[in-house]
Amino acid sequence: MSRVAETSAPIHPVLAERWSPRSFDPTKSLTMADLTPAFEAARWAPSANNAQEWRFLVGFRGDATFAAMTERLSGWNASWAPTAGAIVIGMYEEDPENRASEYAPYDLGQAMAHFSVQAHADGLYVHQAAGFDRDAVAEYFNVPATWRVFVAAAVGHLGAPELLNETLLARETAPRVRRPLDETVFTGPFASA
Repeated sequence: MSRVAETSAPIHPVLAERWSPRSFDPTKSLTMADLTPAFEAARWAPSANNAQEWRFLVGFRGDATFAAMTERLSGWNASWAPTAGAIVIGMYEEDPENRASEYAPYDLGQAMAHFSVQAHADGLYVHQAAGFDRDAVAEYFNVPATWRVFVAAAVGHLGAPELLNETLLARETAPRVRRPLDETVFTGPFASA
């Protein structure tokens, strides 16, 4: 089963191959050394006024941070994410004194994109998710009030799709689809197809 995107124009192979699985290999662990290149890529993501108003919290399967993170997952994420080798929480600062913080969610998104592409280039898979209790994570990890816990990402080695329940297996093996480019990019008035 190929998961390579069928693109309408050539793109870099790492981008075409990158996808967000739900099945991770529960027998393979990760360390900070495994994720350092991805965090370094995130560190060099574009940043408004070079404010770098994003931070990451990481837990590795088997440690207390990972356990606290998985306890705060919700919905489907609680069933598949605990098999990942690590969970990364991305957050950004909302600082009313810093005009650049208006762009903080955008900059965090770019940092997460850099993280996920580098991780994929290194043979890892990343699945970003919003299904977790952000407030509970912020409280448990003493995140300052000016910071917004925003996204969770499961990271690990690809597992067999058959490890998933029937519903998630169907989603995992479904064809990859995206809205056509001509419905996404326009050169005149806003077009919503």
